[in-house]
Amino acid sequence: MSASYLTNPAVFLIQTLFGLYITLVAIRFLLQWARADFYNPISQFVVKLTSPVLRPLRQVIPGYAGMDLAALVLAWLLKSVELGLLVAVLGLNAPWFGAFGWAVPAVVELFINIFLFGILIRVILSWVNPDPYNPAVALLTRLTDPIMRPAQRLIQPIGGIDLSPMAVIIGLVLLEMLLIPPLKWLVGSPF
Repeated sequence: MSASYLTNPAVFLIQTLFGLYITLVAIRFLLQWARADFYNPISQFVVKLTSPVLRPLRQVIPGYAGMDLAALVLAWLLKSVELGLLVAVLGLNAPWFGAFGWAVPAVVELFINIFLFGILIRVILSWVNPDPYNPAVALLTRLTDPIMRPAQRLIQPIGGIDLSPMAVIIGLVLLEMLLIPPLKWLVGSPF
């Protein structure tokens, strides 16, 4: 048996468990930023899962201008712990405290990816014309509207086809390609 026999499953578990929870915390931040309906069942699910960890952190880190800074800090701290654990499990020759810097581009990339997948799901849902009062559809629309509306104002539908999601997706992918590598280089990320 090779050394990676237990390493690969450990890396998978760390990335999956931390990744799921960090994504929930990031979605909670974005829901508040987009002023989503917190009585929506999906919003309530996110709130109930993230509140136990966020409540004590909010006593130290107050919100600012309607943004839940505690959720943003929690996402960054959890990503730092995840990357620190990965360094230890993989046996990388990197200082563990570097994870605090490496987490910054990782969290930025996570937010970009949440918007990318949100818009992609929104486009796919538009093909099947779901019930607009469905809680998932309403929440997804509310979450992606802040970045979709400017593109929809600039790019009018052509022949009944809305090309603005494609423009936003292209813009987000370009942003990710141009922003994340320099950030990773700046903080010396081994990932």
